[in-house]
Amino acid sequence: MNRILAVSNLKKTYTKGKTTICAVDEISFHVEKGECLALVGESGSGKSTVAKLITGLEPLDGGEIVLDGKTLKNPKGKELQWVYQLVQMVFQMPVDSFNPRIRLGESVMEGLINQGMGRREAKNKAIDYLEICGLGPEFVSRYPSEVSGGECQRASIARALARQPQLLICDEATSALDVTVQAQIMALLKQLRKDQGMSQLMICHDLALVQQCCDRVLVMHQGRVVETGTPDEVIASPREAYTKKLIDSIM
Repeated sequence: MNRILAVSNLKKTYTKGKTTICAVDEISFHVEKGECLALVGESGSGKSTVAKLITGLEPLDGGEIVLDGKTLKNPKGKELQWVYQLVQMVFQMPVDSFNPRIRLGESVMEGLINQGMGRREAKNKAIDYLEICGLGPEFVSRYPSEVSGGECQRASIARALARQPQLLICDEATSALDVTVQAQIMALLKQLRKDQGMSQLMICHDLALVQQCCDRVLVMHQGRVVETGTPDEVIASPREAYTKKLIDSIM
């Protein structure tokens, strides 16, 4: 088996007053090593909740997660640290994911220093990762408020790469960016997967966007996976009315 991630019967419910909402309803899927899998669906379909469950940001109510062959159920402490060695996440609003009082370079360096690297070497490595993501060495000394949204997202990808993850989760990583910058970020992610062999889980609502770089697509609706296939298969021959609705909204 060549899987970096497999989830089985994943379930998550939330209670609001007397109402119970099933955000993730016993879904199962896997991500192969080196593969880019997309989770697509409307807002509220459960996509981001899946990412939070995988990364331990939310506890499971049911099911299990197997990461690089190790079964996990609500990891804590050292086990959660191990998860973060393998998995990194790029968020929808890049500026909000940075400490506004810390320069971008320091944020990228933090993971390297935590791994035992000296500051001088960590700074040189931070410059390298920023350049891989299309940012010059001058960005090391800039604050998040001093760069554009696209530049900040590139810096957040550099920060994630500095930890050398085997799986990169991108949660609506381009939705706050304009169309041109979206295409640039997607091209960057595709190139990183080719160059570094990392796996990627792309959480998105835009089927046309994931068609550019993903190998497989899972369509989510009301916490369930309702359709799966290659991007071309799903877009050209959708089986579900919900998938057709998603396509019509963007095509």
